[in-house]
Amino acid sequence: MLNLSSFIRFHAARSPQRIAVAFNDQRITYAEFSHRIERTAGYLSAQGIRPDDVVAVMMKNSAAFLELAFAVSHLGAVFLPINFRLAADEVEYIVGNARAKLVLADAEFAAAVANVPATILLDDAAQADTTVISGEHPPAFMHVRNAHDLFRLMYTSGTTDRPKGVMHSYDNFYWKSMDHVIALGLNRDDRLLVTGPLYHVGAFDLPGIAVLWVGGMLCIHREFDVQRVLRSVAAERLTGAWLAPVMLGSILSHPNRAAFDVSSLRWIIGGGERTPEARIRQFSEYFTHGRYIDAYGLTESCSGDSFMEAGREIEKIGSVGRALAHIEIEIRDAQGARLPASEAGEICLRGPKITRGYWLDEKKTAASFHGDWFRTGDVGYLDAEGFLYLTDRVKDMIISGGENIASSEVERVVYQMPQVREAAIIGVPDEKWGERPVAVVVLNTGYSLDYETLAEHCRAHLAGFKVPKQLILRGELPRNPSGKVLKRLLRDELQ
Repeated sequence: MLNLSSFIRFHAARSPQRIAVAFNDQRITYAEFSHRIERTAGYLSAQGIRPDDVVAVMMKNSAAFLELAFAVSHLGAVFLPINFRLAADEVEYIVGNARAKLVLADAEFAAAVANVPATILLDDAAQADTTVISGEHPPAFMHVRNAHDLFRLMYTSGTTDRPKGVMHSYDNFYWKSMDHVIALGLNRDDRLLVTGPLYHVGAFDLPGIAVLWVGGMLCIHREFDVQRVLRSVAAERLTGAWLAPVMLGSILSHPNRAAFDVSSLRWIIGGGERTPEARIRQFSEYFTHGRYIDAYGLTESCSGDSFMEAGREIEKIGSVGRALAHIEIEIRDAQGARLPASEAGEICLRGPKITRGYWLDEKKTAASFHGDWFRTGDVGYLDAEGFLYLTDRVKDMIISGGENIASSEVERVVYQMPQVREAAIIGVPDEKWGERPVAVVVLNTGYSLDYETLAEHCRAHLAGFKVPKQLILRGELPRNPSGKVLKRLLRDELQ
């Protein structure tokens, strides 16, 4: 029997008073959580939800979000979390493409779902307690699922294209959970901070609800707030977290961070972009009992395909670690041929946690595989020991005058300048060269920068054709929830 509510029921029977979820002032035991799941499933059943129906949620983090996710699984339906930052037309596209039968949304997002049929708005009371939703409906019976049955649809963040519906089966989820339990040594004493958005694989899956799988506790924050995060780590004695790069940066630069006891934290998983050595050292100076785990993964793999290993962070600086127990990583060329160690090419993945493809899109599914190897669209290489190094995204490779320019290589040089806080190098169309590299830069407070200064610095470290041909200053760079810069948006703006 494969169903998310089955392992909640297991712990509820054996450790009923053990805390499963902490949210605001709520402390929800495993017994209470199991009861809420069954009652909420009863409510969804009364709304006509049956096995294989798609149920969408557009909500900020809460205990109710989790209860709905488990209740949908309890009925054998398919869970569809939607990015609450999306505009109305984007939401309508996803709901329509997924053929969702029901949408549940926070009341504050009423405008975004105004034209979406079969929508139920949830007020503050429903957020605090899903029994407000479920009312007097009797608990629903658990529907048995099989390994290849669909558990969830997640739409890609759209760094390169229109969002695609990634299909996650139950075996994808359970193999992912096993890998993370093995790699992180998860057990019932783990207490995970969940402050990233739960509609994203970082918060939900890295390791996310795998902590509940082993009987641990999730401490959920509705939104990221650095002061509240530090208070929770100290008060709840939290042991782990997934944090987007911008979140970790806020913590490490917080002026009052020394006032909080963070000694309980054993690890933080990062990722989304390569972590500079200075950031890793700064992390170790503050979280003296913890380690920073640079990682690589994507929505199509339920996240977390490689983790950096303890003690090798500086030796392998720039790497995102080695493949986990049930995942294989190979580097392949455009024709699908395997490349040797140290040679850059497209990162390809194989294993039971990898999606079988995209919802209702056979063409994109076929284009995303070399046989049974998933093509990530990311460029990188493996060293002789199997450590993975990211170079770029295929779409972010700039081709100027027939020469390939890895944007990350130019960014590394630009980041050496004291004026620069953030930088993105993108290619824009050029009649003569095909594309020309452009630097989009966010400055550190109190600094100024002109193009000639930037170009002079780059010419000292890079071949001439790699030097940016234009400088654009911005107040911030657009990023997706995992912290990756949305270069597609920058390219669209400049074009």
